[in-house]
Amino acid sequence: MKFVLTQAHLYIKGDVIGVGFRAWTKIQAKITGVHGWVKNVFNKSDVFGPGGGVETVLQGEEELVQKMVDLVKQGPPVSRVEDVEVFWQEAKEIMEGFEIRK
Repeated sequence: MKFVLTQAHLYIKGDVIGVGFRAWTKIQAKITGVHGWVKNVFNKSDVFGPGGGVETVLQGEEELVQKMVDLVKQGPPVSRVEDVEVFWQEAKEIMEGFEIRK
């Protein structure tokens, strides 16, 4: 079976800053087996509103990336995810591991 690399770029809105969302996402990515990055975003008020939000890129097998997208839509127990915009993309680079970006 041929491995097809899938990539999803997510904008996560709601009460997702200051609640451990990025660390939780990194742990879930490791468990799920996807690569990529996650970061808090404060400078895209047109996307997230005045309070900011979380942006993440997930990369891996389609089934695993979809599982991770579903997890992110729920979020960690202390967060409140209002909306997740998902953009499926062609991977321009192959990512190794999963990092929290500043």
